[in-house]
Amino acid sequence: MLTQSNCLSLSFFLFLISVLGIFLNQKNILIMLMSLEMMFLSISFSFIFLSIYLDDIMGQIFSLLILTVAAAESSIGLAILVVYYRIRSSITVELISLTKG
Repeated sequence: MLTQSNCLSLSFFLFLISVLGIFLNQKNILIMLMSLEMMFLSISFSFIFLSIYLDDIMGQIFSLLILTVAAAESSIGLAILVVYYRIRSSITVELISLTKG
């Protein structure tokens, strides 16, 4: 049975893993984007659980808004990543400063 402390600790653990994924892996932008998406999902999970726990619908609505923005952000990020890969034939973050225009 999931309790309040279990769900919030799971959400915090997922958020911590995603922060570590961003800071420890600074070469591959695809893993950085996936870590950012996992941040959004962990925050949405905590909003949904607290919304159910407090018997309020606003957390679920806010979670849907977060997931909508996260989906738009990931699609734009992946489109930029495809264009960058076609230009440079690599997706390392080290060479991104060369594309400043």
